[in-house]
Amino acid sequence: MARKSDLLQGTLDMLVLRVLSRGELHGWGITQKLEQLSRRALQVDEGTLYPALYRMEDRGWIEAEWKTTENNRRAKYYALTRAGRKQLEIEQEDWDRMSAIIAQVLQSA
Repeated sequence: MARKSDLLQGTLDMLVLRVLSRGELHGWGITQKLEQLSRRALQVDEGTLYPALYRMEDRGWIEAEWKTTENNRRAKYYALTRAGRKQLEIEQEDWDRMSAIIAQVLQSA
């Protein structure tokens, strides 16, 4: 099972932006969605996720709002901004390009 430390630098931001592109979620919801979509191969702990969320919020890629959860608890919900959608496009393009380059090198070696 991969942990955050196994993710390439910057990959967590892209994955979180992708998850939030489907709609707003609180931090726990983001970690659960990442685990679900990766079939439990990725586990992102709070000590890794929240600094990334704060960084992305500072950069204007996401915004946060306190709301009540389905369990009647207060939680900060995160949503993608227009700048975050643009950043996700950029990161996906960069990822696709780098993945193709790496695949080419591995096939040629």
